[in-house]
Amino acid sequence: MSTVNFSVPEEVKVAFNETFEGQNKSAVIAALMMEAVERQKRKQRSRDAFERILERRNASPKVSARRLNAARRAGRELTSSSI
Repeated sequence: MSTVNFSVPEEVKVAFNETFEGQNKSAVIAALMMEAVERQKRKQRSRDAFERILERRNASPKVSARRLNAARRAGRELTSSSI
């Protein structure tokens, strides 16, 4: 096990001690730290996915609104006729 020292405002210390009274505070802190690590990893994965989407979007062929709407109508007609 490692030891980590943090400086926190007194009101945070008091609130923490009151909230987690009778609990293993080292275990609580370790769990909170792991939650923060996982939250940060999720944020990074989300940013990375967003960047990949933008890259794909920028690399995809540009289609006019008129052409896109025509393709949608054609798709709807095809779907309607097969029902």
